[in-house]
Amino acid sequence: MFSLTQKMEKSWENEFQELVKTLPKEDVWIGSHLYFYKGFWCPALVLKSFISFQKNFQAFASDVILATFPKCGTTWLKALAYITLYRSQFARDENPLLSSSPHQLVRFLEYDLYLNNPFPDLQNACAYEPRLFATHVPSASLPTSITDSNSKIVYICRNPLDMFISLWLFSTKLRDNNLRPLSPDEAFDKFYHGIYGFGPFFEHVLGYWKASRENPNKILFLKYEDLMEDTNSHLKSLAMFLGVPFTEDEGKQGVVPEIVKMCSFENLKELEVNKKGLHASGIPNTDFFRKGEVGDWSNHLTTSMVERLEKLIQEKLNNSGLTFKLSRKLQGYCTRQNKIYFAPFICLF
Repeated sequence: MFSLTQKMEKSWENEFQELVKTLPKEDVWIGSHLYFYKGFWCPALVLKSFISFQKNFQAFASDVILATFPKCGTTWLKALAYITLYRSQFARDENPLLSSSPHQLVRFLEYDLYLNNPFPDLQNACAYEPRLFATHVPSASLPTSITDSNSKIVYICRNPLDMFISLWLFSTKLRDNNLRPLSPDEAFDKFYHGIYGFGPFFEHVLGYWKASRENPNKILFLKYEDLMEDTNSHLKSLAMFLGVPFTEDEGKQGVVPEIVKMCSFENLKELEVNKKGLHASGIPNTDFFRKGEVGDWSNHLTTSMVERLEKLIQEKLNNSGLTFKLSRKLQGYCTRQNKIYFAPFICLF
């Protein structure tokens, strides 16, 4: 049996290496490569694990999948979903977030579980039931066992201006020390052309957006800015979607605002567990926390960059029904003759 397993692994490795030779390749932001596969740019680090995940993952009808584009609120969503879904499994004074990072509690499928094992032990990967996993994979590339089952998907997106800045600064921290820093202009050009891990961004977001409109009982589509603006209401909607609505007694006990405070960016950032240790991919836990603000893009983007993005957003979101909310700081950049460039594709608040 051991010999057969070795032969299978060797065969798969040979098949993988031959596949890689055929794929379009680009330099990634942090120093390795991106490969264009199944309609998106997959980081070299997780290409093999993504394929294993896509081929081998068997979804349960009760599974919950947190799907996100990188730097769109993944860490925050993991914390909120975990505490909300499993709150009856532990005492209120036994907060799992005190001893484990959100990424330890809700493990990535391609960046963790399948990273070094094509057949991971998924049954023991989750402390409670139903199973709760995370992924950055676009909707069109999810395993059919997820899309064809009754499992649920929670997706969160973020306005592309803030997402780009967060992605660029995050990548700067991870970039190989032997390489010169990636300039804002270089990073923006890659972003504009969709060349970054799990990009293009708009195709990723629109894939889940359209799927959520077709099947709202299966996919809950959240926006980072809406969640920031009214976390309490959206947390209640999340709990309802997950099948664990907050009870009247929990309302009286203040459970919702307690979870909101517990999972807030400010609280998570200051927890000792998030100031040390590494993610399974080798990324320091502390690197997952920067500002979490809406509108920080205005401190970094040039007027030219904003104008180029305006045209791209109009092109990509036209007639989709999807809008983004930005800070009012946008008006200082994007008003000309009393007209707001992004309207009606982006709503201001």
